[in-house]
Amino acid sequence: MALSFRPLVAICGTTGVGKSKLAIELALHINNSNAKYPWRCAKVINADSMQVYNGLDVITNKVPEQERHGIPHLLMDFKRPGEQYVVGEWVQDAIKLIDEMHENNELPIVVGGTSYWMQHLIFPNRLVSKQPSLYPSSPAWSEELKASISSLSPELLSLFENLPVEAPSAKLDPDHAFKLHSILSILDSSVSQRWHWKDTRKVLRNLKIIKESGKRPSEILLEQSTTHTDIKTRFHTVCFWLYAESAELGGRLDARVDDMISQGLIDEVRRLRQLANAKASDPLETHRTISVMDYTLGIYQSIGYKEFCTYLDAPSDSSFKEAQERMKISTRQYAKRQISWIRNKLIPAVEEANLGGDDLPFYLLDATVLGDDWSRNVQMPATEILAAFLVRDGSPLPHPKSLSVSASKMLSTERKDIKPTSVLEVRKRQVCSICTVQEDRPVMIEEGSEWELHQKSRAHRRLAGRVARQKREFCTLQSESKERSGR
Repeated sequence: MALSFRPLVAICGTTGVGKSKLAIELALHINNSNAKYPWRCAKVINADSMQVYNGLDVITNKVPEQERHGIPHLLMDFKRPGEQYVVGEWVQDAIKLIDEMHENNELPIVVGGTSYWMQHLIFPNRLVSKQPSLYPSSPAWSEELKASISSLSPELLSLFENLPVEAPSAKLDPDHAFKLHSILSILDSSVSQRWHWKDTRKVLRNLKIIKESGKRPSEILLEQSTTHTDIKTRFHTVCFWLYAESAELGGRLDARVDDMISQGLIDEVRRLRQLANAKASDPLETHRTISVMDYTLGIYQSIGYKEFCTYLDAPSDSSFKEAQERMKISTRQYAKRQISWIRNKLIPAVEEANLGGDDLPFYLLDATVLGDDWSRNVQMPATEILAAFLVRDGSPLPHPKSLSVSASKMLSTERKDIKPTSVLEVRKRQVCSICTVQEDRPVMIEEGSEWELHQKSRAHRRLAGRVARQKREFCTLQSESKERSGR
């Protein structure tokens, strides 16, 4: 068929809110109504960064096969647990699949909780890092950058010239991690303030950008902002945000953690530990293998792995309950972060696109209450909106804020700056000199609310009190010394 209309259905939302359920329902609707639409069928494309790994179905919350009702789920179960798979790779894989589906008159439905991935699929040219092949083989460094590089100590210069292929674990090799961050601080201080020294993946990525492009990442962001034009979508997209009130969602998430444990989560954690140990001891494994104790990379980021690793190290009833509670807290915190990303990142990008003349319908569907309310508040409106979106007969779509009270409240946001340089102006990290015991292990806290909370924490106040007492004692000793010397 003609590809002038290239539709994409995107479903985002927090963990445990029913995103996959809606994706399957919409796909079944398309498959059962193909006489109404020019699409042979619909398929689901996974946008959950943990569900790309094969096996480990419980800890990654994959929809059981029998609940998929024959709907193909793509970009799921295709990476080994020890592999890294990042946003740029996923976006390219997803684009290739979507193009193939459009050629075959198939409707792509992208669903997942990794909204960062989904946003970069919907809106092109928003990633700072580019494919290395796009950079010149011998980049021309500016005199200023050359001067910064020449100011590196011999040790740091050698490390910069021989950057590791994969990011080291800050937990297992903190010296290496801090040295990489030190290099970034010297070469691009504004970007280095954006990342914690323990976030070795981001630090290393920015160092590679410098080395491959001959430019500071902050310079690239400035260029992107200078040439910033109206943001446009890559495909004709309709987006559904499944939302549930936090009080109701929190109870559902707690119950789901209990279900995951009863379905074999601890056995999966045990197998994952064994797998990681085997990979760590295998000299033939590739450099993409991740260490067993690094909870920041790949499948090991899954909520539940870190929490129950501690339990498996010293099993007891008390450690089990503690791990269970930590997992519930982590899950609820993750859901809050997902909502924050949608409201502060995704929605502003959608609004910017629509203000620039694009047409990106974005709907909040209230999934607070399940049962009959699911059909009334989620399934039916989503199906009707999708039908109108695909038929394109000129009929207006409903106003997004008209669907529910929650939609009216949550979609009313202040307009935010989405220029690339805006990321350098927010979420800067500063070193807490009071809590930093070792200079090469600085305690870095994000400015704003996190910094305020840190200052109010018991540990910080205790150390601050100790420092204040030491200063008073030092002043007293100095005063007494002056008095004695003056006699």
